[in-house]
Amino acid sequence: MRARFQNLLRLLAIAAMVCLPLSRAKAEPLIAAAANVQGALEAIVAQYRAQTGQGVRISYGATGSIVRQIREGAPFEVFLAADEASVQALVVDGLTQGPGTVYAVGRLALVVPKGGHIALDDQFAGLRSALENDTVTRFAIANPEHAPYGARAVEALRHAGLWAAIAPHVVMGENVAQAAQFAASGNADGGMIALSLALSPAVAARVDHMVVPADWHQPLVQSMVLLPLAGEEARAFYAFLQGAEARGIFAKFGYDAAVGG
Repeated sequence: MRARFQNLLRLLAIAAMVCLPLSRAKAEPLIAAAANVQGALEAIVAQYRAQTGQGVRISYGATGSIVRQIREGAPFEVFLAADEASVQALVVDGLTQGPGTVYAVGRLALVVPKGGHIALDDQFAGLRSALENDTVTRFAIANPEHAPYGARAVEALRHAGLWAAIAPHVVMGENVAQAAQFAASGNADGGMIALSLALSPAVAARVDHMVVPADWHQPLVQSMVLLPLAGEEARAFYAFLQGAEARGIFAKFGYDAAVGG
């Protein structure tokens, strides 16, 4: 009898040791974020963890794909979109806690691999010349069907009068981070991606970039929102994202100041 009791105590001790890390993992809220914020958000999460001891888990993707996952019941607690419209649609359908808030305004960048043959300039003359000389084989953007940065890239290229010439050479990333990978790896002659990604260390080491004029496309106003499953930890991180430290990190990665509330 005593031996059985001791065995039971051992089993309970083992179970407690196994469940402890699981309970800690569950305490970390799951955040869904548009791919363009990856560099900035990783820096923000590191700062948040250093100050609070609390971490979060991040799932990155194209905004449209994340919206679909939310509608299908994905257990996200906070959503950082690459636009306002996606958040507003979720709000209208009662799939959020509250109306959401603007957290940043993104910018586009034209990028080319270091040592590439496309010259960078503020009127895209180098890209135009490369197209005229038939030296562009691949040009990377995010899929405009579900990535706002892809849609704005198309607008900017249309504004420059280059879309018809470049469209046959376009390769589309599932999201803007994948488009950045295409350009940074040299698998594309260039691309149009989020400025925040062009400034991230891993990409910046491999590409040159120039900022696309803001008036060449619709503004990339980015909104975030709490989702129905958001608990205390998620709400605390959501508040941190709106603070001065997070805003400073967003600015470091090329985002303009938020223009809403």
